[in-house]
Amino acid sequence: MGSSLRLALLGGFRLLAGDDQINVSNGSERLLAFIALGCRAVSRNLAAVTLWPDAPEHRAYASLRSALARLDATGRRMLHVGATEVGLAPDTHVDLHEARALAERILDPAAACPDLDRRAIEVLSHGLLPGWYDDWVLGEAEQWHQQRLHALEALSARFVRAGRFADAVAAASVALHAEPLRESACAALVEAHLAEGNQAEALRQYQLYVRGLRDELSLSPTPRLRALVAGLRPSEEL
Repeated sequence: MGSSLRLALLGGFRLLAGDDQINVSNGSERLLAFIALGCRAVSRNLAAVTLWPDAPEHRAYASLRSALARLDATGRRMLHVGATEVGLAPDTHVDLHEARALAERILDPAAACPDLDRRAIEVLSHGLLPGWYDDWVLGEAEQWHQQRLHALEALSARFVRAGRFADAVAAASVALHAEPLRESACAALVEAHLAEGNQAEALRQYQLYVRGLRDELSLSPTPRLRALVAGLRPSEEL
């Protein structure tokens, strides 16, 4: 029985067979990523014109054939290649699919969330294919960016309710690092510090956020955020 097959798209592209990383050509790498993002079989025509949009149709098809031909045995095992369609093989695992499922469980208020584990923070810490600027990547990357930030904030709140304050701070910090002017991420971090009893840390983080918000966008924090620290300093200083 062969090694398990895995495509990693978060934090950068990696093709894995068990513990071994497999190197593939740039065209084959882009093909595998495109198929994995689609979560379903796509027509050869769609794959060709999407991946090589500036090439004439016949050249795009030739590039697709070349990308398929350059896949080694492991890469070919990851795909189901038909006469008119290309899709992922059923036994291919994609880290993005698993991370999205994790985020959905965390964001479901009715879920017991068995994933209340610090490892969830690591899964949600990475962007999708950073450094890739193809149109077919950018939309998916932004969608994942927003989903993981919401999930990190919700995870921080869950950790607070469980009394796991260090983990709550870690989750909120990752969200704020990814989007430094995101007020909901700052609020999650302030709330985690306050829940732990660290008023000075909560106030310091609030002040850093306010300074950045004013310097970058000439905006002031909302009343909701100001209310979190209202008891820590005189109102005229908020």
